[in-house]
Amino acid sequence: MIEPASFYANPETMDTNVYQASEDDTPREEIFKKALAEFHDFKGALKERGVKVTTFKGLAQCPDMVFPNCLSTHRDGGAAKLFIYPMHNENRQAERDPKMIDALAREYPLVEDWTHYEAEGRALESTASIVMDRVNKIGYAGRSARTDEGLVQAWCADMGYEAVIFDTHSHTGKPVYHTDCVMWIGTTLTGLCTGSLVEDDQARVLEHLKQNRAVIEFDEAQLRAFCGNALEVVGEDGEQYLAMSSGAYDALSGDQKDLISEHFMDIIHAPLPTLEKYGGGSARCMLMELF
Repeated sequence: MIEPASFYANPETMDTNVYQASEDDTPREEIFKKALAEFHDFKGALKERGVKVTTFKGLAQCPDMVFPNCLSTHRDGGAAKLFIYPMHNENRQAERDPKMIDALAREYPLVEDWTHYEAEGRALESTASIVMDRVNKIGYAGRSARTDEGLVQAWCADMGYEAVIFDTHSHTGKPVYHTDCVMWIGTTLTGLCTGSLVEDDQARVLEHLKQNRAVIEFDEAQLRAFCGNALEVVGEDGEQYLAMSSGAYDALSGDQKDLISEHFMDIIHAPLPTLEKYGGGSARCMLMELF
């Protein structure tokens, strides 16, 4: 997790992120204070369940750094790899703090840097762009300005993954900016906001998911409540939990909560209204997995 040094509605990302509210009359200092409190509450909720959390400090010039989308870690066959990704917006490109990358590279010495694609205007924003089924080596990706189809194919070829690429639409008609707002993948259960996929892609993606897991489906209202933005995490006891915001938790139906409880020890959640409103991201966006 990255503790924010600043937070406000990022004007550079507004065009692609339709879930992000424009700034209002609320002072930035007040927005940041609330966002920082939400960060610590969520981090505390994870640690209370025994989830190990490593924290880096953010940079003041990067209002979205609380959402670490520029890096991912991998351990396949004992090889520890760090991917560095091309980002769509300039002040998100600046999130790649050399001190943070150097610290992670000591643990993940095989570093693959794809930032040169930014010069071509191409982006691939880590696990936000590609939702990874790491067990079965399948990468799910929704096309958008922040998720270049060619880079998805190249990443999957590099990592030995099958690529499942599809199109999405938000309530505005624009693509959903990040795939991890549409879906999450757990060990035995996956969540999918099916209606956000274009009709021609829905059956194909569902079929892929159902080959390996049970599927819980969310509607458009639940997508906007960030039910699709969740992550399976593991406590020190080895128990599996599903982490999401309290807003997403409250948007779940009773039957959906019952189904989740069949596959997870519990749902870890905390209120993230400020981060969701001004950042257009939620709980999963705040978590970078360290393997």
